[in-house]
Amino acid sequence: MALRYGFLSTYPPTQCGLATFTAALHKQLAGPAAGGSSGVVRLLDRPGTAVSPQTAPTAVVGELVAGTRDGPARAARLLNRFDVVVVQHEYGVYGGRDGDEVLRVLHDLNVPVIVVLHTVLVRPTRHQRHVLEAVAAAAAAVVVMTETARVRLVAGYRVDPHAVSVIPHGADDNRADDNRRALSVRAGRPTVLTWGLIGPGKGIEWGIAAMAALTDLVPAPRYLVAGETHPKVLAREGTAYRDSLAAQARQLGVSGSVVFDARYLDAASLAEMVRGADVILLPYDSRDQVTSGVLIEAVAAHKPIVATRFPHAVELLGDGVGLLVPHRDPAAIATAVRSVIGDNGIARGLVRAAAARAPELLWPMVADRYRQLAAGLGARTGIGMTDRPAAAVTAIL
Repeated sequence: MALRYGFLSTYPPTQCGLATFTAALHKQLAGPAAGGSSGVVRLLDRPGTAVSPQTAPTAVVGELVAGTRDGPARAARLLNRFDVVVVQHEYGVYGGRDGDEVLRVLHDLNVPVIVVLHTVLVRPTRHQRHVLEAVAAAAAAVVVMTETARVRLVAGYRVDPHAVSVIPHGADDNRADDNRRALSVRAGRPTVLTWGLIGPGKGIEWGIAAMAALTDLVPAPRYLVAGETHPKVLAREGTAYRDSLAAQARQLGVSGSVVFDARYLDAASLAEMVRGADVILLPYDSRDQVTSGVLIEAVAAHKPIVATRFPHAVELLGDGVGLLVPHRDPAAIATAVRSVIGDNGIARGLVRAAAARAPELLWPMVADRYRQLAAGLGARTGIGMTDRPAAAVTAIL
């Protein structure tokens, strides 16, 4: 009998990495093809559009609005209707100090919980450490997405190491249909692509500076920066960062080579854009980032990748799957990009290395890992052995 999964997370139409992650995992674990039933309690910063067939046809059974007095208890009641609850954890998506409102939900859950940690801070405050340790203690299983995150978690926090599993972030299969096309750099103007929600820390300014060092190439590469401004950045400071990037491109004389696509793309449109790129550039400023969905998707698409040495990139690309460069070093970025677009041998080698790594990152295999983890919890607790009715209530918390 298929287990019934409850999810606590942001969820589309919210535009953020957790929402995209949960939608993909939900589709694999509990969609019609999986034969299971499921429900999502969607996290909101403030009251939003009520649950409706237009915004959430089948998945969303309730919404937890940050800071509502009875919200956590009502969220727990909804989630207790399922066999296993999958909780996505980031500090900024829950109400309370450092998102400690999630602890009230966890306290009231009486079914096994799998907590997925998207961030493990190196230097947390005392309260951030307390929140993460309490979240881990309330879970039957804790999932991190990289070995780096596991080591950091076990070494830096009071957690049960036996409860921690490493399951990579999943990705759709966005490979080019024509394998020969994927194994060579195409003729014409090369495209360097950076995508995702845009805001300070993405390091795009270093990519633009690198383009200024590649104007001698014929044809010069095009740098495509795709994605909306992150909603929280937009609310805090508007489009100041994006505007500064456009100004930088003009000042460096490469405005004709730097293209901004400010749309939030659906999965099919994004896949087409990724397939059309010759190099994926991840020039992130962070030296602590242990999870990057964009990085996983780039590898799964069998693309040559140039990335700064943030922890997830070092772990995933360090054995030749991509090229690593120092942080904030446009000269190094330019050298790496030049080597990929100027040498078919290097490009093909990177594509082959990515192709060898990609199968373990695709969503069906990743979801199987979660399914096995949940089944193990079920075997220990006896969940899923009765025919309780699936959750059908819809509520605004």
